[in-house]
Amino acid sequence: MDSLQGKVALVTGAAKRIGRVLALTLAKAGASVAITYRDSEAEAQKTVAELETFGGRALAVHCDVRDPQCVEAAVAEVVEHFGQLDLLVNNAGVFETAVLEQITVAQWDAMFETNTRGPFLTAKAAHPHLKSTRGRIINIGSLGGLHPWPTHGHYCTSKAALHMLTQTMSKAFAPEISVNCVAPGMIVNGEVSTDYEHFAHKTPMKRNGTPEDVAAAVMFFATGPHFITGQILSVDGGLGL
Repeated sequence: MDSLQGKVALVTGAAKRIGRVLALTLAKAGASVAITYRDSEAEAQKTVAELETFGGRALAVHCDVRDPQCVEAAVAEVVEHFGQLDLLVNNAGVFETAVLEQITVAQWDAMFETNTRGPFLTAKAAHPHLKSTRGRIINIGSLGGLHPWPTHGHYCTSKAALHMLTQTMSKAFAPEISVNCVAPGMIVNGEVSTDYEHFAHKTPMKRNGTPEDVAAAVMFFATGPHFITGQILSVDGGLGL
């Protein structure tokens, strides 16, 4: 439970949903955790209060991962507050369903601004701090970045680019920083809905995933051998097979 004791983690877009569970899991393991939010300040402060119940320090920082100056300021604030940075989890992302031939240029660019450029900017800003601590970067990709979904062309392509960015960074940032990616499949955030049942039926493990499943994979990369780098780990119950 204290495998991350003394470590400082930054999780982007972690005020709610999967990001919140990732942050809480890291805090349970002993890490001090900073989270970023864009519009969800109330949820972010609530999450910080939950993080602090595990005995570590916590911080919420406003950050639009699309804005280079905002990203640099956020990372600087985290390092100034905690004194170091050991782990970056690039979780902030957007999702949208759209027929490929109807996707506008604005929709396409907006998807890449958050899902691909955001992790690049955050990793770039965090690089010198992670290099000094021999830290780690964990990107949150998607099964959609490994398999084409015809009604999510811009999303799938942005996540495929993030997977390649993961592998590129793993070589460029070695040997000081390990860089890996968790690629979730159908993850249900506790909702009880028939909308997702058909995915469970198609999944070899006969259920949809949970945020806790994703968090366990993140913990593997956060606490496992630093020697493991450049890997993309699907958390999909076999849905992509």
